[in-house]
Amino acid sequence: MKNNVELSQVVDELSVSGQYVLEAPLVRPNVDPKKEAILKNISIELYEFFVNHLVPERYNVSIIDTVKREEIRQLIQKNTRSIINLGMLNKVQYINKFLIELNSCMPDAGIFIGCVEPSKNVKERYRKKIKIPFLFSLFWVFVFLFHRVMPKVAYLQKIYFFLTKGKYRYLTMGETLGRVVSCGFEIIEYKEIEGLLYFAVIKTGEPTMGVQPSFGPFFPMTRIGKNGQIIKVYKLRTMHPFAEFLQEFVTKLNGYNKEGKPANDFRVASWGKFYRKYWIDELPQLINVLKGDLNIVGVRPLSRARFNELPEEVQKLRIRFKPGCIPPYVALLMPDAEGNVEAERIYLSEKMKHPIRTDIKYFFKAVYNIITGKIKSS
Repeated sequence: MKNNVELSQVVDELSVSGQYVLEAPLVRPNVDPKKEAILKNISIELYEFFVNHLVPERYNVSIIDTVKREEIRQLIQKNTRSIINLGMLNKVQYINKFLIELNSCMPDAGIFIGCVEPSKNVKERYRKKIKIPFLFSLFWVFVFLFHRVMPKVAYLQKIYFFLTKGKYRYLTMGETLGRVVSCGFEIIEYKEIEGLLYFAVIKTGEPTMGVQPSFGPFFPMTRIGKNGQIIKVYKLRTMHPFAEFLQEFVTKLNGYNKEGKPANDFRVASWGKFYRKYWIDELPQLINVLKGDLNIVGVRPLSRARFNELPEEVQKLRIRFKPGCIPPYVALLMPDAEGNVEAERIYLSEKMKHPIRTDIKYFFKAVYNIITGKIKSS
């Protein structure tokens, strides 16, 4: 092991601290020599991460180091239940196909531990090499367009893989974990160790084949419209690709903020935060206004899940009118989750009496609140 520390010493330390107790001596005659050699050359911190979730020395745990899908079945042991792969996902050409193959090699409730170098760490690595800020900024714009945009655009994707052979992908933590979840796993833990993000996940089922992630700058959201009809509401992308697969995980991890949105949401990109701050991500909803699905002012277009959480009387009132781009809480300065519902009650009761006058009043009050900074997008 690194720093000349023996594995047995690490296990003794962990056992004394109560973190982990081995059922048998660490080095056993039936331990695969290749596996033992790998474990002796990893850091203490990484080994601790492994043993928090499985016993790497056991016969039904395969430790591999590959980025090629076709090598997975050749490298894993018979009766494998769990897999540790030391090969970075950045170097895998077809990431989801690779993860699906791993999924198919494991039984339900099997543990998979993998790793990736997050793009933010890559950025910092290059920042240290390129000392001049202006040159670094130019370089990173090129890197972003080449490594982040090209692989996501259908007609540029083939060119990208032809040039790079898929040898090094720039992946955010959000996209990586989203891809893993979409391939039939559930996140147990993730931790950054020595510049790499290691994640431990458990197989919970088969890959999600019916849901296609969106990659483009614009994406449609399924929402409840007038008379309960399903409509597609357009927005500018503010989250990393595959973010939709992490909704449940993020809300369980951090809960909701006062605006009723997931708190500390790592799925939101840095440029996405800028879009949200100045309401730029809402601009494509003007397309919905032209199509007749939305009004300029109205209740927020909600997903079926969020709609079902509302009181029944509010649901019935809501579907009598078209949703809107500018919700009532902006005009009434009631941005928290409970305030949203109350603001809609007030707005709808006024709109039933004076539809046009109410929308005009709420429009100008909302614009004033936004311009004066009394309310900000979350």
